[in-house]
Formats: sequence, structure tokens, C-alpha cells
Amino acid sequence: MPVELKPWDSAEILTDEETIKAYLEEAFAEGEPQLIAKALGDVARARNVAALARETNLSRDTIYSAFGPEGNPTLSTLIAMTKALGFDLTLKPRTDG
Repeated sequence: MPVELKPWDSAEILTDEETIKAYLEEAFAEGEPQLIAKALGDVARARNVAALARETNLSRDTIYSAFGPEGNPTLSTLIAMTKALGFDLTLKPRTDG
């Protein structure tokens, strides 16, 4: 009997706040803009894109395109999304020189 495989979807494992926080921290630690956008998109899908669209006043299409694999959100979109997800964007001095 063949094994049925399905594509990996990170949103499926983002079921609690601790996992979501760790997932986003890792994405931001990598510092890759597209990875950060994709991670935020995964969290948005895990949390319900339609509800986030209402809360942020962004369209669902905007969320999917800005936070998809090729996403490049504007700063205002990024701030609206992180705020709606319950996070603050902050800056801190680098410790590596």
C-alpha cells in the first residue's frame, strides 16, 4: 500500500501562543525579509486570515500577497499585522559588534 504524502504546512503546528512566539523569534533571528514575511503569513493562516483582515483593515489578498513566500510587506502593513497578532516590533542594539 503506497504512503500518501501531503505538502508541509507550517500553519498546522502553530496551535498555541508559545509555539507561535518561538516560530516568529526564529524567523526574525534569521534576518531574512522573505522568511520573516512567510512566517508572519503562516501565523496569520493559523489564526484566521479573515479575522485579521477585519482587524487590520487590510484585504485578505493583501495579507496573502504581503506575507506569502514572495512577500515584501510595507512597514505600515507589517506594523498592522504584528499588532493584530499581539506582538510589538522593537529595536535593540546588536551585541555582535
